[in-house]
Amino acid sequence: MKKPLLKKISRISQEEQIRLLTKDLNIIKKQLKRGVNREKIAKEKFRGEVSQGVDREQQGADREKLGAGREKIAEELSRLQSDEIVLKDGQLREGVDREKLAEEQIHIRTKAMESTFDGIFIIDALKPDFRIIYANPSFYALTGFTKKEVIGKNYFLLYGNTENSLLVKEIKQTLLQGKIFQGEMLHHKKNGEKFWSLLRITLVRDKDGTITHYVGNKTDMTLMKQRNLEIEVQREELLHVTRVGKLAEFVSSLAHEISQPLTAILSYAQAAQRMYAGREPQLQEILQYIINDDQRAAEVIRRLRYLLKKTKPSFEQLDINVLINDTITLMMPHITAKNKVIKFEPSANLPSVQGDRIQLQQVLLNLISNSLEAMELNDDARDLLIKTSFKDADTLLVEVKDSGCGVPEENMKKLFGHFFTNKPDGLGMGLSISRSIVEAHGGLLEAKNNTDRGATFYFTLPIILKNDNEQC
Repeated sequence: MKKPLLKKISRISQEEQIRLLTKDLNIIKKQLKRGVNREKIAKEKFRGEVSQGVDREQQGADREKLGAGREKIAEELSRLQSDEIVLKDGQLREGVDREKLAEEQIHIRTKAMESTFDGIFIIDALKPDFRIIYANPSFYALTGFTKKEVIGKNYFLLYGNTENSLLVKEIKQTLLQGKIFQGEMLHHKKNGEKFWSLLRITLVRDKDGTITHYVGNKTDMTLMKQRNLEIEVQREELLHVTRVGKLAEFVSSLAHEISQPLTAILSYAQAAQRMYAGREPQLQEILQYIINDDQRAAEVIRRLRYLLKKTKPSFEQLDINVLINDTITLMMPHITAKNKVIKFEPSANLPSVQGDRIQLQQVLLNLISNSLEAMELNDDARDLLIKTSFKDADTLLVEVKDSGCGVPEENMKKLFGHFFTNKPDGLGMGLSISRSIVEAHGGLLEAKNNTDRGATFYFTLPIILKNDNEQC
């Protein structure tokens, strides 16, 4: 503590006192000045603090505002992200749907290729050996090869023959030139069986235009070819029928013309017999031969003209043994000329049948003629046997058995077809007409090969026809 000012004055001089007072005043001034400065500083500090507070409050407000903006931005970003997620989810779903649709389309196309009737195959065009990389089941069924025998193999090596060598070369050149191929081809299956197909090979290119694959399509045309062949055969048969019809008219006219000189020959021979009656026995014998042969020729022509007439069949009671014997008699000169021997073994006590004499005789004539021709190629084949018997209680059986070459098995099914013949000059109508006649009589005409050699043609006839009108 400072001493009181009055005490100091009493002890020191006035000047000293003034000096001290002055000093004290200066000190007080300084202290006051310091106080003022401190107050000013305090005020400034207070103002600064107030200002800082205001600034902080402003900053807080700004921060609050900024926070609100950031929150709004965050909400907007969150919304945008949610929209983007929804969009991406939709795109993802759309992509899944497209992928699923693409898989379904691939599945459908694959199933379609595998279920189609045509044989489909794909060849790798980027390799020089025409290697097969795919084939559908119809291709395997059509060619007879297995998947293991096809995949990875050269397509053209599957042909296995040289019949199509030129066509194979043409196909290769066409494909290598960047062109499609289409044409009919004769193929061989794995087992050697032949089949026709319509072959189409198209090209598959990538985005740069490079040929990457060949796609082939085989359509089986075997049945179509067979039908076309059948149509062609039927066309030929119709033309043949026309020619046969004209020939029948010609034969009928010719028979009429021949019958006149035969009648004249008969008249001359009989007149000569009367002129030399009782003398020249050798001449009489020769004239009798002429008369007999003339009458036989006239009978043949009469029967031929009757066969060519468009008349309805006349059913009557017939003894089948007598009918066969008459037919053999009619054929005997022809049989003798061919140096053959005919035997007839009739079954006794056969009942009569109802039928048309001329038509049944036509059947017998045709069967005997065919048997004689079958034996011509073999001089040792001389015997021809005709037998009659009971097949059952209501049916008779007639057999014509030769010792010729027999019937090839492949011809057995078509033996009775229209216009089928293995003779160079045959019409192919005899057996077909014969079967029709026998069936019209209620029977059946069949054929079989003998166990030793030759063939047997046999037909049945009912003993009692249930309805004569139906048989007519």
